[in-house]
Amino acid sequence: MDGAIDRTLDAVGPRLKRLRLRRDVTLAGLAEETGISASTLSRLEAGLRRPTLEQLLPLARVYGVTLDELVDAPPTGDPRVNLRPIPCGDGSVVLPLTRRPGGIQAYKFVLPAGGDDVRPDLRTHEGYDWVYVLNGTLRLVLGERDLVLRPGEAAEFDTRTPHWFGATGAGPVEFLSLIGRQGERAHLRAAPGQGPEVGRWDPPDSDGVL
Repeated sequence: MDGAIDRTLDAVGPRLKRLRLRRDVTLAGLAEETGISASTLSRLEAGLRRPTLEQLLPLARVYGVTLDELVDAPPTGDPRVNLRPIPCGDGSVVLPLTRRPGGIQAYKFVLPAGGDDVRPDLRTHEGYDWVYVLNGTLRLVLGERDLVLRPGEAAEFDTRTPHWFGATGAGPVEFLSLIGRQGERAHLRAAPGQGPEVGRWDPPDSDGVL
């Protein structure tokens, strides 16, 4: 039993380093966020020091994972799917709401406030997208159209059209998105984007049209 615990703790260091590099943050920046010195963080990542609970708690909070995920604990048999948030380098967070191979996937996006002078980086990819705004104001650029969506409004569009979306200077925005496999790769590799058919959500009619 002690050997299994030792192996688990020995694997924490490389996992901490991968999480930090994925988040694109320096040791100094992580030290500011966690209150743990940069030298201690460096030793933890190198496996030269075993992490304590007091160190793992702030690291799990900053990385948006549970303690079990941080130490790669074995499954508990809980049938609920653990959907952990994915923090991005620009301050946005992507929360997967489904986990299944292929098909349409659901995500919740939380984007930090942006400047009204932000120049959209339009992208295209195969697929179709649907977004529904929960809180805040979403700026949606589709081709030459520059749209604003507010809570309760939705948009659906062919993602082969150049598109981009982000928060406005009014504050952060939260929205739901249904995307296919190609869109999933495009969204999680960078940060959001997309466009037409904007309107307040109503239940589908008999033909399934919004």
